[in-house]
Amino acid sequence: MKDLTKKCWREKVTAEITLAHLQHFADESGSHMSAAEAAALLNQDGRAHDMWVHMMQAGEDYIKSILEQKLEPKVVVMHAAKQAPTHSALVV
Repeated sequence: MKDLTKKCWREKVTAEITLAHLQHFADESGSHMSAAEAAALLNQDGRAHDMWVHMMQAGEDYIKSILEQKLEPKVVVMHAAKQAPTHSALVV
């Protein structure tokens, strides 16, 4: 049973990229962007929707990779014990 009082327990995950995020990303890449410029960039040519599609695809791919890892059969590798040579030497 999961402890529902833990802050990490979720029924859904919501991600967002805000204008402040866009401005921060622009600063990291060496160019300044105002909030108005960030809003224009986000809403130009359906970019916000495209970003949402990419975020959803990334989330789906991530979940599928976790499920694949859980479902992979566990492989146990056993190393053969060192054994004495099986041939005998002729002693004269």
